Amino acid sequence: MDELQLSTEEITKMIDSYVIPWGLNIFFAILIFIVGKFAVGVIVNLSRKLMIKARMDTILVNFINSIIKSLLLLFVIIAALDQLGVDTTSLIALIGAAGLAIGLALQGSLQNLASGVMLIVFRPFTDGDYVEAGGASGVVEEIGIFTTKMRTGDNKEIIVPNGQIFEGIITNYSARDTRRIDMVFGIGYDDDIRKAKDILAGIIAADERILKDPEPLIAVGELADSSVNFNVRPWVNSADYWSVLFDLNEKIKLAFDENGISIPYPQMDVHMDKTGE
Repeated sequence: MDELQLSTEEITKMIDSYVIPWGLNIFFAILIFIVGKFAVGVIVNLSRKLMIKARMDTILVNFINSIIKSLLLLFVIIAALDQLGVDTTSLIALIGAAGLAIGLALQGSLQNLASGVMLIVFRPFTDGDYVEAGGASGVVEEIGIFTTKMRTGDNKEIIVPNGQIFEGIITNYSARDTRRIDMVFGIGYDDDIRKAKDILAGIIAADERILKDPEPLIAVGELADSSVNFNVRPWVNSADYWSVLFDLNEKIKLAFDENGISIPYPQMDVHMDKTGE
């Protein structure tokens, strides 16, 4: 009976010393994780609503929310483990060391990621713009976190790292509603300059796509070696740039031919003198 009583006392002591404290720790750890996970969801949803209300880009909203969610969940997990008695100091140090190692290994990717965030925030261009950036040119189809996708005029797909774009010069041909077409037409020195200028002015005035304001410029820009060069600079809507450029080249060439205006090309005259033997 004494042995049985002693065993009961030992069991009771063991329960009081180990089972109940561990059970409570496990219960509170699970409670911390559940409540923490719910709180993380509330915070993430609230931050999403605030960023959308601030009209931030959807890609940036998703990216920031994923970072916030990951960091908060990591904090909740560490708090739950700490409740179980796990040495979280060593765990935090291990996570920091692992993060540093991963950061060094993925230095180029992190640079592209940071550049992608900057492109999304500052928006030097957007989807549908025709740009020249990162050593490539084309219509922007997608701005991602790590890369930007472009489509060339002959329908090729180009993927450019964001770091390469953000560190270089970005030329956005679609950023303004209007563009100026810069053309140079040369005529011969024997041709009538006034007549050529009238022909150019008539063709420019007849094209309804060419804007009246700013006024088109037609002027003699250079007396070159073999030609008199006219600078022709009309303004058009950005969407009409290429069609007007191609049409003007054709119309002006045909008009010059019909009116006897020559378009000279570089040439060299060689004179040979005969000398007596």
